[in-house]
Amino acid sequence: MSSTAKGSSLHVAALGGDGVGPEVVAGAIVVLEATAKRFGIRLKVDHGLVGGAAIDACGKPLPDETLALAKVADAVLLGAVGDARFENRPHPERAEAGLGGLRRGLDLWSNLRPIQARSILAAATPFRPEVIQDVDILIVRELSGGIYVGGPRGREGELGQRAAYDTMRYDEHQIARIARVGFEAARKRRHRLISVDKANVLQCSVLWREVVNEVAIEFPDVKLEHHLVDSFAMRLITHPRELDVVVTSNLFGDILSDEASVIAGGLGLLPSASLGGNTGLYEPVHGTAPDLAGQDKANPIATILSAAMLLRHTARNEAAAQAIEAAVDETLLAGIGTSDLRHSRKVVGTIELAETIAQRVVAGQAVAGR
Repeated sequence: MSSTAKGSSLHVAALGGDGVGPEVVAGAIVVLEATAKRFGIRLKVDHGLVGGAAIDACGKPLPDETLALAKVADAVLLGAVGDARFENRPHPERAEAGLGGLRRGLDLWSNLRPIQARSILAAATPFRPEVIQDVDILIVRELSGGIYVGGPRGREGELGQRAAYDTMRYDEHQIARIARVGFEAARKRRHRLISVDKANVLQCSVLWREVVNEVAIEFPDVKLEHHLVDSFAMRLITHPRELDVVVTSNLFGDILSDEASVIAGGLGLLPSASLGGNTGLYEPVHGTAPDLAGQDKANPIATILSAAMLLRHTARNEAAAQAIEAAVDETLLAGIGTSDLRHSRKVVGTIELAETIAQRVVAGQAVAGR
C-alpha cells in the first residue's frame, strides 16, 4: 500500500475463481469500496482468472498474466478454487493448482485463520452457548512445507497392485519462522501459544517440537504448550474457551481450522490471510460450493471478513478493518443473513447482504457483537 499527500492508495487483484467465488468476491468488493470511500483510501481493483475459470479461458489454472497482476498488486482477494471437471487430470493441471501456484509465486508461507464465536450465531452451532461464549482463537498454519508440497510424490503399479505416496518434509528454517509468527501473535493477545504436532509418531513433528522450543527462548513472556494433533482436535471442541493462538503444520492447520469453523457457525464465516512475501492473499476458508453457484445464495461474510484482514495486514488500517467487522456484527445482530445462517429473520441474497454491510460501514455504526 502506498501513501500520497491526499491519503493512501490500495491496489487489489480480485480473483473470483470458481463456483461461488466470483459472487462472494463481488460482494466483498462492494464492502471494500464503501470502506475505502469512508476512510479516504484510493482503491484500485483489477480482475484476473484462476482455477477452472482460467483453464477454460487460457488452458492452465494460473495464467502468467494473473501471477504478474498478483505480484504488482498490494493484495490479492481470492474467492475459491476448484472444479470437478478437472479432477482426473495430473495435479499440476487441476483447478486447485492455481492456488498452489499463487502461494509459491507470492512466497506465502504464513496462514492466519481467526475463529470467533458471535453470540447471535450460537444457535447455528451444535454447542451449548456457554461452551463457545467469547471464544477467540487464532490458528497460524504453515503453508510452504509439509505433505501438501513435499516430494517425492506419485503413483505406481498396475491395477490390483496400485500404490501412491506423498512426502512430509520440514526444515528448521520453515518451522522457526512460523513459530515466531505464532509467538508474536500471542504476545499481542493473551500470551498463550499451543503448538500442535504428532511428535509421538512423525520425525517431522519431533523436529517441529525441538525448533519451537528453541524459538520459545526468545519469548519468555508467552506460555507455550505442546499438544498432539489427535488429542488437541478433541480439546478444540470440548474446551475452546481455553485456547488463544495455535501454531501448526500445513496439513494439521487445514484440518483443524475446518473443524473449528463449527464454533463460528460454519465455513461461510471464516476468513483467512496468507502472508510472507510482498503481496498478501486473502480468501474465505470455504470451498467453491458449486451447488450454489450463480444463485445469489452464497454467504459472502467470510470473504468480507477477509477484506477486513486485508485492510489490517496489508493496508495497516486498523480502524477500517474494525469498521467492516463491526458492520458484519451489527448486520447479524439485526437478524439479516443468507439462508445458511439459521438465526436469520430476514433472508437475503449474496449481494444484498454485502450491500447491507456496506451501508453500515458508511454509517459508521459499531456494536460489540461477539
